[in-house]
Amino acid sequence: MIGNELISEEDVQAALDYLRDNAEESGLKKGRRYQLEEGRKVIKARLMQRHADLPVSAQEREAYADKEYEEYIEGVAAAIKEDEEQRWLMKAAEAKIEAWRTAQANYRAMKL
Repeated sequence: MIGNELISEEDVQAALDYLRDNAEESGLKKGRRYQLEEGRKVIKARLMQRHADLPVSAQEREAYADKEYEEYIEGVAAAIKEDEEQRWLMKAAEAKIEAWRTAQANYRAMKL
């Protein structure tokens, strides 16, 4: 029971369907997030190469200040947002299934 509402078997089936139907998308979003987070190192290295004549600390400063780096970080943030939204939707479906299981176990225990 969630509040005063029973979780129906249809609700549970819908949650299971959601988990199944969104598994691939969830994996793709997580993969994209990882790719972008790790790709940050590549972008930084390329931007630092543009300023190879400067000391390393200055190269790093210039890389972080570059518009391309800023835009890349915005892309990473968007990928993280999508991945986290998907993760929490999956967790919500899992929680609904678990609440239903608990309610079913409690119901069986009361019948004994």
